[in-house]
Amino acid sequence: MTSTFPNISISTERLVLRPLDEDDVPALAEMMNDEQVAAWTDVPQPYTEDLARTWITELAPGKRENGHGLDLAVTEFLTQRLVGVVQLAKTDWHVRSTEMSYVIAPWARGEGYASEAALATAQWLFGDQKFERIELRTAADNTAGQQVAQKIGCISEGVLRGACIAHVRADDGTWTDVRTDYIVWSLLPEDIEGADGPLADTGQFTVYPDWN
Repeated sequence: MTSTFPNISISTERLVLRPLDEDDVPALAEMMNDEQVAAWTDVPQPYTEDLARTWITELAPGKRENGHGLDLAVTEFLTQRLVGVVQLAKTDWHVRSTEMSYVIAPWARGEGYASEAALATAQWLFGDQKFERIELRTAADNTAGQQVAQKIGCISEGVLRGACIAHVRADDGTWTDVRTDYIVWSLLPEDIEGADGPLADTGQFTVYPDWN
């Protein structure tokens, strides 16, 4: 029997993390077309609403159902606006380990949303799901991603040389692949005790068994 994550909603002081919904299509497509997202991820460019809809209706549900991971929309509590996405992938249910990544919309950067969402997800994984390890990988020049990892208490474990393909846009608008290094970070349950800033409200987890 395949282990799977539940359809979950996690609330923090400012954010709600929940399953992606078709109403997120326009905002998700706009976010994934951002230059920083294009530089540090492998999402197709330009990123269309059709691609966003496929992600929401097919790829994300399939990923959860086959036990590989979980994709969560990150939204502002007050406005319900889509702030970003937290993704769990390469989940090993025997080792109780998973890899986390995050994308934040351009308009929402600099507000601490990435670290707030990542920390809340980590607390849920360690507390509710009894996970023992979370791994993050950041491109060598992705300083924003590295700052989030450090802020939530991650420990840098080393460098995977030449393991990442980043993307650079030329003056004519075309993108070129550039090989770079990955920095590998890990987070264990005891690490978040020293995380920078207030912890999320650990009791506010809601499971939606019938969420489509």
